[in-house]
Amino acid sequence: MEKKKEEKEEKAKEQEKKRNYHVSKREDGKWQVKFAGGEKAIKLFSTQAEAIAYAKKLAENREGSISIHKKDGKMRKQKY
Repeated sequence: MEKKKEEKEEKAKEQEKKRNYHVSKREDGKWQVKFAGGEKAIKLFSTQAEAIAYAKKLAENREGSISIHKKDGKMRKQKY
């Protein structure tokens, strides 16, 4: 029992490290960076380029990836 609990905890930590960050445009015109499936933005930006640069830093630090959306919400580039 104890071993299974440890395995679950380790797997959860591993998933936490490898986050997927989404860069997308909000209805108010700002660009946001948020976790995949997250409800709240981590940070807001005036331009998509600024948001991408910030998301890259987050992804590098957490061994994650970035998904970039177009203005209309469709996927521009996934797993950047």
